[in-house]
Amino acid sequence: MDSREPNFSEPVVGIFDRNNQFPDLGSDSFTHVSCQLDKSVDKQKLKKLVSDFGNAQNLLITVEMPGRKAAATSENVLSEVLDGDYDAKIDAFCEALKVSGKKVYVRWNPEMEVPVKIYPWQYQAPADYIKAFNHFAKQAKKAFPGIQIVWGAAGYPGADEYYPGSENVDFMTIMLNGKSEKESTAFPDVKDLYTNLKRKIQRMRVADKPILVLAAGDLQKDEDLKTQLTKAINETKKEAVILYSDFDNGNALANNARTSKPLVGVYDPKEIIVKSGLVGVEHIFVDLGSVQSGQFEQGLNAIAARKHDAIVSIEPWRDNKSRKDSSVLLNVINGVYDAEFSEIYRVIGNSKQTVYLRFAHEMEIPIHRYAWQSQDPVLYIKAFRYFMDFNKSNGKNIKKVWGPAGDRGSMEWWPGAKYVDYVSIAIYGLPDKGITDPEKQESFESIYNRKNHRMRFTGKPIFVTEFGVKGREEYQAKWMKNAARVINTHKEIFGVCYFNLEDNPKVWGDIPAPDWSLSKATFSGFVDALQE
Repeated sequence: MDSREPNFSEPVVGIFDRNNQFPDLGSDSFTHVSCQLDKSVDKQKLKKLVSDFGNAQNLLITVEMPGRKAAATSENVLSEVLDGDYDAKIDAFCEALKVSGKKVYVRWNPEMEVPVKIYPWQYQAPADYIKAFNHFAKQAKKAFPGIQIVWGAAGYPGADEYYPGSENVDFMTIMLNGKSEKESTAFPDVKDLYTNLKRKIQRMRVADKPILVLAAGDLQKDEDLKTQLTKAINETKKEAVILYSDFDNGNALANNARTSKPLVGVYDPKEIIVKSGLVGVEHIFVDLGSVQSGQFEQGLNAIAARKHDAIVSIEPWRDNKSRKDSSVLLNVINGVYDAEFSEIYRVIGNSKQTVYLRFAHEMEIPIHRYAWQSQDPVLYIKAFRYFMDFNKSNGKNIKKVWGPAGDRGSMEWWPGAKYVDYVSIAIYGLPDKGITDPEKQESFESIYNRKNHRMRFTGKPIFVTEFGVKGREEYQAKWMKNAARVINTHKEIFGVCYFNLEDNPKVWGDIPAPDWSLSKATFSGFVDALQE
């Protein structure tokens, strides 16, 4: 399959170069072609293929191994690349490109992050894709040192999960109107072109590399495209101080390894476990109404009386003053809730216990359970920073917690290391309405591994502030012991807090809401396993 795809048309329509590294590089200077390569080596055929690419000033080549036609039959292309099955072909192809004298940009097995199965490298483990990408990149650079390696993401939510690291990436892409996204239903479509462009560009911020903007189909001829792209680029540059804050690139979690047993806590409004002597921290959820009524102060004082620390999840809504919930993030940064925030910090300041302060959690889930979900990430980041900066003295007993669920795309909402002491995630055995059989719940381990990978750019310790499992007590006990083993192994986990209650029935529609409640005996077995 050493062939060009004759009907391929995905031109470069723009470039986002935040650091102005390539001021003379224009979108109209690129020719973009696509080719499919198999494992066999025919140097004459490869030279002919390269000569067919023409005399472009800048040649962008999308290389597919093995390509669309083999998508149904080749499911191991990533392992085949890692095993070296393509090495000779990569060498010969890059040698032919080097001899041609062209300025070459190679984009390998693209759109990997979109959860569809158009290509055999989609719907694969991010770690497997990353290893295969880096193998290809190193092999290509060895054969042709001047080649530019392009990480070919579409810019879909969760693209950063597949980012292979800065060492082997020179450029990136985002794709508009691509085939993969047309088939995906995992996230709602973004109809507005400007918003779609802006979000795609900003999703790539963990890498901070120049971005080639590609378009397919009718969109490449859209007369409004250039205008909206310029607007999206200018807005992103305007917000650069917020967006391009420190990212760890996945190396610092080891530096946060705990040296003692994890902190163990519970959300337990029925008080089944809190008085058992098994926990050191309690979780409470605080909306604006409970601040206004004094209920928050009463709750925190009760926790302090039990000599427990507190996880305080602030939910900026349910306002007794009849202010609109639909604008909660704007209300935060416009000072509408300042009186309530002052009261929150006053109450916390009067406590001698450590308070793990979590603000507007699970913001990345594309639903409307909470008023701060499905909102603009930059607006969320501004609101998070506003709240965490509100108390300038920032009491010594306060620890700042950023609380995504840990789902796909979480890093779009990353507020920056200065504003975060711990990253909170949630782990539930029944993560969605599609799994109703308790025996088919995911293990703590599989969920944690997936979410921990997503958090690797933060460089912060992990605090599992919500987790739970439903089912027969024997099943719960087994699941919890597995969880204890994983927690003991992963020293970046600072603490865990069990959600000992049923979920809100309104959220689950026509099926019963899961009940995560544990018996005291099962919870005690979990704590014992943590001590082993």
